[in-house]
Amino acid sequence: MSFELDPNRTALVVIDIMKRVFSWESQPHPIQEVVSQTTRLVNAFRQAESFVVLVRVASVDGKDFLDPITDPLPSTLLPHALAEEPEDWSDILPALGSHPLDHLVTKHQWGAFFGTDLDLQLRRRNIDTIVLCGISTNIGVETTAREAYQHGYNQVFATDAMNAYSEEEHRHTCTYILPRMGRIRSTDEIVAAVSGKPEASHDQA
Repeated sequence: MSFELDPNRTALVVIDIMKRVFSWESQPHPIQEVVSQTTRLVNAFRQAESFVVLVRVASVDGKDFLDPITDPLPSTLLPHALAEEPEDWSDILPALGSHPLDHLVTKHQWGAFFGTDLDLQLRRRNIDTIVLCGISTNIGVETTAREAYQHGYNQVFATDAMNAYSEEEHRHTCTYILPRMGRIRSTDEIVAAVSGKPEASHDQA
């Protein structure tokens, strides 16, 4: 089955590829590989003159972050810290570069739609399809995907440009959740499609 994307109706939405991603361990891909694949997607969408949205989570004092009462998480579900977070932890990774037409979304919870102008910016540009990638697969990416699904967008998931705290969490979302809301594709397939060179598709996690 051929896989095609209309660059005029498709946006790339990159979730939380910030400087903090190097301060804790994520799975199942080497973090530099996720960054590299994301950079390839960003560059391809820019070259196709498609809309690129870079999403980050940030706060001045932390008081606008959600803080519900929860049960303690098992240690296996907590990220493994590798280093102290830099002061500019919420900055988008420089490896992604920048372009004057990129749109920056600052969110204060897991999903990129709630409380932001993302839906407005997409609809004003007549975009009906979004390509999602980023960190983490089962939190920021999955929550944004669920919101996009409820807003009626078609979705494509670059699962080789995603990571989670654990491989189990990543695999669960890619196997049981994302296929209910869109199509699973590799970075290679997405780059080819947005560049006007569609290839035969296959699942990639």
